[in-house]
Amino acid sequence: MRRYLCLLTAVLMLVFWAPYLLSAAKNDKSSVGTSAAKDDKTYVGTKTCRMCHEPQTKSLSRSLHWKQGIKNSPLADKGCETCHGPGSTHVRAGGGAVKDLITFTRHERPEDKSRVCLNCHENSPSISAWDSSLHKKNDVSCEDCHTIHTNSRLNLKKPQPGMCTSCHKEQRSQLTRQSHHPIAEGKVKCTDCHSTHGGFGRHMLIADSVPDLCYTCHAEKKGPYAFEHPPVVENCSTCHQSHGSNHNGLLTSKVPQLCQGCHNIGAGHTSRAYTKQHGFLGEATANKNKYFARGCLNCHGNVHGSNRSPMFLR
Repeated sequence: MRRYLCLLTAVLMLVFWAPYLLSAAKNDKSSVGTSAAKDDKTYVGTKTCRMCHEPQTKSLSRSLHWKQGIKNSPLADKGCETCHGPGSTHVRAGGGAVKDLITFTRHERPEDKSRVCLNCHENSPSISAWDSSLHKKNDVSCEDCHTIHTNSRLNLKKPQPGMCTSCHKEQRSQLTRQSHHPIAEGKVKCTDCHSTHGGFGRHMLIADSVPDLCYTCHAEKKGPYAFEHPPVVENCSTCHQSHGSNHNGLLTSKVPQLCQGCHNIGAGHTSRAYTKQHGFLGEATANKNKYFARGCLNCHGNVHGSNRSPMFLR
């Protein structure tokens, strides 16, 4: 009798609660579907972006990216969302949910911003060494220098050298010194010597060594010579400051101090390093101002090399 009573009670409870259980199950399924719909990221199109971002979409439509990409680039299909990502969650949030987009701001990781550019440009020959570049190692992203919303050459945010010197402050100072390469005058560009996207040379030079780079313009210094000056063969920057100097010829220091940094033992004449006292405060009768007409280059004019004089005499 007890078994029958327990079974009857269970059946009655099941009949009583069944409608509520089915209703709850339906609600759970509908809520899951709604959540999935909310989380689903889809492309909304450039027309939708233009409703709020009119200046940005206008500049993009005039840019080099857009003009070149009308037929062959994803820009022709996805427009703004090619780089920023699907905008459906951003639109549903009424302009919020920017964390679901790539906004190219300083709050995002440099590698995430650069990855967007590399989706199209990774096979470009000029970017083949990007992964090993000093710029990438120092958390510089493509967006720090380039923008797709312009129609300028290389889409730089600023023309050279202003783009480079905005970070390289020491070089900016050197370019204003009395002896300098004509970079500020626009006759030489930073990219004439450096590969900004990475290279295998030191300081991302476009040549295998410093002398090889300098010889591209200063071929007359290359030789070969019967008598070579070792510093010239090893590294031009031993004597020259490439960006700018307060000494003639972009020298790192004034002659004769520069020469006496290596030639400190006399061979036929005194090559003693002159101090301020010896140079300007000598005896009244003789040796007053030993610097006057004592430049090494007055006699040793062929300092880069000579075919007739082991002492590099004129």
